Amino acid sequence: MKAAVDVAIIGAGFAGLTAAIRLKERGTPFILFERADQVGGTWRENVYPGAACDIPSHLYSLSFAPNPNWSRTYSTQPELLSYLKTIVERYDLGPRIRYNTEITRAEFLPGTGCWTLTDQAGNATTARVLIVAVGPLNRPIIPKLKGLETFAGKTFHSSAWDTAYELTNKRVAVIGTGASAIQFIPKIAPAVKQLTVFQRTAPYITPRRDRLVSSAEQQIFQRLPVVQKAYRSLIYWINEVQGLSFLGNKTGNKLGTKIALQHLRKSIDDPELRRKATPNYTFGCKRVLISNDYYPALTRPNVELVTDTISEIRPDSIVDKNGTHYPVDAIIFGTGFMVSGMIARMNIIGRYGQNLFDQWLTQGAEAHYGITASGYPNLGFLVGPNTGLGHNSIIHMIESQVNYLLDYLSQLDRADEGAFLDVKPEAQQRFNANIQQKMAGTVWASGCKSWYLDAQGRNATLWPSLTVSYRKATRQIDPADYEVVHSPQEVPQTLV
Repeated sequence: MKAAVDVAIIGAGFAGLTAAIRLKERGTPFILFERADQVGGTWRENVYPGAACDIPSHLYSLSFAPNPNWSRTYSTQPELLSYLKTIVERYDLGPRIRYNTEITRAEFLPGTGCWTLTDQAGNATTARVLIVAVGPLNRPIIPKLKGLETFAGKTFHSSAWDTAYELTNKRVAVIGTGASAIQFIPKIAPAVKQLTVFQRTAPYITPRRDRLVSSAEQQIFQRLPVVQKAYRSLIYWINEVQGLSFLGNKTGNKLGTKIALQHLRKSIDDPELRRKATPNYTFGCKRVLISNDYYPALTRPNVELVTDTISEIRPDSIVDKNGTHYPVDAIIFGTGFMVSGMIARMNIIGRYGQNLFDQWLTQGAEAHYGITASGYPNLGFLVGPNTGLGHNSIIHMIESQVNYLLDYLSQLDRADEGAFLDVKPEAQQRFNANIQQKMAGTVWASGCKSWYLDAQGRNATLWPSLTVSYRKATRQIDPADYEVVHSPQEVPQTLV
């Protein structure tokens, strides 16, 4: 059976759009499925006040599609979403995108060497190759708190911000002090009557070097693209060097710790509040955040930072472990996402009838370079297991992964029609054993509990090295890592 399309992509965020552009340039027929009515991924979903990127704008963008007109050094959500929409228009991707189409099941059929994709309406599409670009930030975590179902007020997660709900003069509780929370807390604090912030673990926070980009700078970037390219490279290499502080460089880690604690001391005078806001683990073990206005927001008279564990939720209040009641009208969860498990809302059925996400849920998520998974031929992940970062731009990693998949397609094209490529289990096991060995020497293995770790205690989220090493390793596939299988007989053959 011939597939209806050569490549199917699921997800129209940064990753999916990057793959779509490169495939179009290659001349490969593809379809991009998007469950929403517009592109954007993370930057479409997260509309909370103050939503912004923590990587500088000129680096958090596609290397082959620079934007000389960024208004700030760190872009906000509306500007990033606008950039992605501009990309769709610039590369005329619209006709290839099927909006409001959520793929609920993808099944590989060895007899045809194709994937069959089924959407929420029951429509089926066949594709020779499947690229899953749903990203890890798609399953918000709502903690299981006693009595939460009895709360009579308003509740929502930061990723599903209720823009219709008026917070002015309300008593609001924020549960969690992660990356999203430290962005929206300063924005809502002036408007609410009382803001109670429940913190489980204090984050390390460093200054946000944000400013407006002048029109003169924008004009230089417009007229001299080489200058913008050089500026992007400078940002990249500064971030790479800073990343050494997470990878075992003790001098760099001490410097990062010093910068963060100095920022804390300069921002908060009250010794008790400062004590509550001081981290008790190694710098970088949890995600390091950047903000200039979070600490000042905590010092407002209508803001209270609570570090005692929540005991239960009542219809009109939150009760901590000491029995203290905090009356609230609304609860906002800034509790992040289920990242380490890499679980999406779909079934991916492999070569032997196995379900990928069921496997990952019980055994831990792993893939070969975070891209291909043994037993799931002709399938590629973007921003898959162990490809997240703690120091640099994920866009760089995405472009590396697309490079790898394009070479994968070239190898597949050389095989007979109907054949498929499957990464050898021993190659995947060897790669992941090496990843975990490298992880042991990083700050992420220093003992703190973080969302980087899965249920088995493995760090299945981050790349334990510099991004330059990942780029080098993914320039092309190693033929020895794969087998060519001829359907329907499935006779293994070595790649040449």
